[in-house]
Amino acid sequence: MDNRPIGVFDSGLGGLTAMRELIRTLPNESILYFGDTGRVPYGSRGREIIRKYAKQDMNFLIRHDVKAVLAACGTVSSVARDIGDALPVPYFDVLRPTARAAVEQTKNGKIGIIGTAATIASGSYRKEIERLAPKTEVFEQACPLFVPLVENAFVSPDDPIPRLTAERYLTPIREAGVDTLILGCTHYPIISETIRRVMGENVTLISSGREAAKSCRTVLEENGLLCDGKTDGTQQYFVSDDTESFYKVAELFLGQSVESCVECIDIERY
Repeated sequence: MDNRPIGVFDSGLGGLTAMRELIRTLPNESILYFGDTGRVPYGSRGREIIRKYAKQDMNFLIRHDVKAVLAACGTVSSVARDIGDALPVPYFDVLRPTARAAVEQTKNGKIGIIGTAATIASGSYRKEIERLAPKTEVFEQACPLFVPLVENAFVSPDDPIPRLTAERYLTPIREAGVDTLILGCTHYPIISETIRRVMGENVTLISSGREAAKSCRTVLEENGLLCDGKTDGTQQYFVSDDTESFYKVAELFLGQSVESCVECIDIERY
């Protein structure tokens, strides 16, 4: 048993979708979340800048004595896996379990992937899928406007702004005939209903945050790292910019108040 917290990080708010799934999957575990709201988005940055940010984020969590680290960020998962795998605690990303879930789900062997520009440019999801199932047809699409839409609370499926943006990005993938679509950025489940309406009910959406949370539970169980389960878990949130704007949106995504447990930190110190 290990009562230390699980560490989770993302470039901003998107990782809260993984946080929500972790709370549901592991209700007795304490979780420490860092959202790099001062430097969001990562997906439009160069590879070396993303790796620098990822290393700082991981260092911050390690200094808080976490027992595991989850990179709840598709961009980091795509370009900084080696940094995470070198940590002194178990490291999880959203890429590997999500690709595996998509391969298991598809019936016609056609999988779509949407993500940030950096994630799509890396080809990481495509490579992982082709490793698992070489005959799979993969269709990729960068959706750079989805993150700022989510970060600015344009999330209603009835809002024409996200709907028209989704139609612009997703039409080629839908017309390719995919039956499974990877939401390759943890921001995207927040607008999943908009995406579903564009793609159609027959297309299965794979949430990277949900799959990562399931993977995290499995590994912690296998390694005897779950907490003793005697109390409910606690959550603590850190950001690199304004706390008020974070907790207002975080409450919407998590369905609970986080105002009393959000702190702003200087991530450049790490």
